[in-house]
Amino acid sequence: QVQLLESGGGLVQPGGSLRLSCTASGRTLSGYTMAWFRQPPGKDREFVAALKRMNFGTSYATSVKGRFTISKDNPRNTLYLQMNRLSSEDTAVYYCAATSRGLITSSLAGDKEYEYWGQGTQVTVSS
Repeated sequence: QVQLLESGGGLVQPGGSLRLSCTASGRTLSGYTMAWFRQPPGKDREFVAALKRMNFGTSYATSVKGRFTISKDNPRNTLYLQMNRLSSEDTAVYYCAATSRGLITSSLAGDKEYEYWGQGTQVTVSS
């Protein structure tokens, strides 16, 4: 079992930056495929970014490519999402997800592929 806990959300002005963290307990993350999803107000949950296990590659949603960076600190057992040039469209609850399975690139964006989820952290972009 893996327990995931997100942190780092908050209120930020348009154009600003935030770094989200997802700390895992119960298992080391090095062998897990990890991802960030988000759920904007009144909308379905959507894929943001993923990191293949063993750092075999990353994938990003088109809407965040070039602005967001997913990374992992194995000694700290923590996943990060660095978010830059934020806009109001990035306002959402952000969730960390994990699976012990290795996923092909085309499957990384599927939320049903992940069996472990955090409780979410709110990110609000507003002036």
